Amino acid sequence: MRKLVFALALAMPLHQAVAEEISSAYVETNTEADCVLFDKAGADDGDYANMVCPGYRGYPVLMFSADLRESVFYGFPPADFVDIPWQSFETFNRSAGKAEWRISSHDGKVVPFATIRRWYVQAEPAEGDKEIEVLVVAKVGQPGKADGCVVGLVLATGEPKANELARKIADEQARDFACGSDERVLVGDPMPVFYSEGKTKN
Repeated sequence: MRKLVFALALAMPLHQAVAEEISSAYVETNTEADCVLFDKAGADDGDYANMVCPGYRGYPVLMFSADLRESVFYGFPPADFVDIPWQSFETFNRSAGKAEWRISSHDGKVVPFATIRRWYVQAEPAEGDKEIEVLVVAKVGQPGKADGCVVGLVLATGEPKANELARKIADEQARDFACGSDERVLVGDPMPVFYSEGKTKN
């Protein structure tokens, strides 16, 4: 019997024996040194700036800022950057320079499918200059699909397991998340108001 089991194991195709591995890569973005500005406000156009930055293994990061707020798109965008939704918090905010990319390795393919980035969000005006930290989980747009968007939000202020919770959302929700129709996962209360509207501001 032992010889038979061993023979079956040898006959099994290698790809069936190799399970998917999920890992993390941390990418720091220096907007002044690493990014290329492709659009910005004119003298009478308000205050906005749009730039493209390097991400993970050729996957770009598009960063948009307007009115002291930011919106970030990860991966391959729609053609000519059209129809990228503006996704941000309602109050003033800024994102951290480093993002965690969640990566699937299976059958010789390495695919980044989600990111996690810490955001610093101004509390309601009644609370003065207080900032709330939120981990934003985003789906990475894949070549030819351009389906990147925010999947979930985890309130990090006062939550020691915030990173663990964010990774769970990324690994279990991001790949099958339908941008524009599925409801974002919210963990923590009170969560700062987050919204999406049309394409990126300009």
